[in-house]
Amino acid sequence: MQKDNSAPSTPTSARARHRRRSNEFPADESKTNGHLLLVNDHNKYRSMWIRAFSSLWMLGFFLLVIYLGHLYVLAMVVIIQIFMARELFNLLRKAHEDKHLPGFRLLNWHFYFTAMLFVYGRILSHRLVNTVTSDKIFYRLVSRLIKYQMVICYFSYIAGFMWFILTLKKKMYKYQFGQFAWTHMILIVVFTQSAFTVANIFEGIFWFLLPASLIAVNDVAAYFFGFFFGKTPLIKISPKKTWEGFIGASVATTISAFVLPSTEIAILPVQWHALWLGLFASIIAPFGGFFASGFKRAFKIKDFGDSIPGHGGLTDRMDCQMVMAVFAYIYHQSFVVPQDYTVETIMSEILSSLTLEEQQILYMKLGQILQERMFGRN
Repeated sequence: MQKDNSAPSTPTSARARHRRRSNEFPADESKTNGHLLLVNDHNKYRSMWIRAFSSLWMLGFFLLVIYLGHLYVLAMVVIIQIFMARELFNLLRKAHEDKHLPGFRLLNWHFYFTAMLFVYGRILSHRLVNTVTSDKIFYRLVSRLIKYQMVICYFSYIAGFMWFILTLKKKMYKYQFGQFAWTHMILIVVFTQSAFTVANIFEGIFWFLLPASLIAVNDVAAYFFGFFFGKTPLIKISPKKTWEGFIGASVATTISAFVLPSTEIAILPVQWHALWLGLFASIIAPFGGFFASGFKRAFKIKDFGDSIPGHGGLTDRMDCQMVMAVFAYIYHQSFVVPQDYTVETIMSEILSSLTLEEQQILYMKLGQILQERMFGRN
């Protein structure tokens, strides 16, 4: 009798297979040709309660952060970015290849934090230097860091680039260059859009809070309208999306956009701005979710991660938020910020980009120019 020489599966390998399978699409989902809807899901009520519970604690945490203020909101955005980057880095990770490349995963994070220093350093630099004017030593240190920020970021990137070249190994070139390209794509996707989110925060918490709230309203409304009324498939790459959910969410989001900014019966100018944001959140922003669905199908996974029960990973929740943040910033700069340059707006723009010492020099220089002109007239 022939012996079975195959090694028995260990508990560790069994758990690894379970985690891998839990993140994959069910085998029968690909056979439904886009007709697997929530209305036909036998476990939909259990899924709904899990999702509702997760949404409630996320809402509570979000409201607490908003209450604490701008810096805490910024910290929340940074933490979300880190989790998103981790989920995306792990998407193409191959444990077998990584065993032969010790320290290679650390290189991804080196590029990530270099990009973070470059993007956020440019946004926060002058706001930061004006908050530490009371401490001369700290003020000088921060001023120097801001002055040479671009040089520091450049040489940090070059160090990572040289690190990558020096770690290239024979028979591993394709995997390493694939990871290098994947890392840079993640940095472009995450930081390009997140930079607009941070910019919105410092334009006024309203311009961060309203777009984010509208996406949340649209997401919740689409889920519940699809849950109770969904019968007509909307798009093949996202089988559980329905026309009923899409239309119901569009109406609910548009109404919410018009109602949320107002605390009075009279119609305020900001409500018209909110209406345009609501239309974008309900019609255009969902395509960020459709893109993410197609992306996940390309890699044959169900979710980007499992950090939020009932929702997947943070990347699954932020796909539409990223698209919305870019539009909110562009809309604010184009249609809300005054286009006519007054003395106040010019001075505000100039002073926001100068340190305290540079503002004093500017003040003295303007005084000299005015005195010269006054004496010239006399």
